[in-house]
Amino acid sequence: MSTAGKVIKCKAAVLWELNKPFSIEEVEVAPPKAHEVRIKIGAVGICRSDDHVVSGNMVTPLPAILGHEAAGIVESVGEEVTTVKPGASSFPLCLPDSGMCAFRHACILPFNNYVLRICYVSNAQGTLPDGTSRFTCKGKPIHHFIGVSTFSQYTVVDESAVAKIDAASPLEKVCLIGCGFSTGYGSAVKVAKVTPGSTCAVFGLGGVGLSVVMGCKAAGAARIIAVDINKDKFAKAKELGATECIAPQDYKKPIQEVLKEMTDGGVDFSFEVIGRLDTMMASLLCCHVACGTSVVVGLPPDSQNLSVNPMLLLAGRTWKGAVFGGYKSKEDVPRLVADFMAKKFSLDALITNVLPFEKINEGFDLLRSGKSIRTVLMF
Repeated sequence: MSTAGKVIKCKAAVLWELNKPFSIEEVEVAPPKAHEVRIKIGAVGICRSDDHVVSGNMVTPLPAILGHEAAGIVESVGEEVTTVKPGASSFPLCLPDSGMCAFRHACILPFNNYVLRICYVSNAQGTLPDGTSRFTCKGKPIHHFIGVSTFSQYTVVDESAVAKIDAASPLEKVCLIGCGFSTGYGSAVKVAKVTPGSTCAVFGLGGVGLSVVMGCKAAGAARIIAVDINKDKFAKAKELGATECIAPQDYKKPIQEVLKEMTDGGVDFSFEVIGRLDTMMASLLCCHVACGTSVVVGLPPDSQNLSVNPMLLLAGRTWKGAVFGGYKSKEDVPRLVADFMAKKFSLDALITNVLPFEKINEGFDLLRSGKSIRTVLMF
């Protein structure tokens, strides 16, 4: 029996309050309106950005359905949708990508994913582009999260925020391309443009940080120095390409000074993949004063600022940021999935736990304890 055009009742994890566990609820998901797509989620990864919302470091209206790193099947489409059809394997995209952005602004730009980033950082109202929600629970509207809300068995997204992918793709693996892998890998190969023979430092060895390591290796870096306080992650980092691993607590001097001594003046490329102001500064300072490039990848705490002496940049350092690895999501995600299917890279090493969706809180406990790289939840 077709569900197109009808309200669907399904399971979802609702965050009602900050610093509280997710509550598995029955929610009602309205059918898609014009230019919208309803997706049945098959697999979803637990990303640190979701936890930043739980802790209050990233602000979004509550109650909300979080989640943004997922893959699924199109269930139905609204009027005027032309890029996907029901039954298509697809990604809900936390960065919209179309001739106009998800807010229907005519803002086409030829370089990188600038427009997408603007939409990403400004989409904090907790709704779809028309200002309304498609979720209801216990008679109350539930907010969306960055336009995707994939901690729900069904979700509704704007057409600009969905990409069709290879139908043969294993959803439990390629869902990582929806955020973590692409963000890290692209930060190295697309944003920093790591060069062959170069020296890199990667601060933070979660799923995104390890994907940065993979990107640095793929780009031909000669030295990849991985930095983390959790030494249990070092073996995995070396498996994926790190040449050296260091822990800041093992040294009496600041870690940036250690790295500068190790590299005769500083690394060529550094990546901060934690989201702390102190490590962002350490990452900047460890790269070479005259020619180093430092990339901020980790999500910074809300409403906190860094004070920076311009002299740190005057001699030639480059300091830049990256959202989604610089990729244009609707164009590049299907290509990355195709590369995965062609065995140009593997995602297996990044997935440490696969759990049923109902164990979402257990998955977040694993993340917070440092015992998982990526936990994938299955519906």
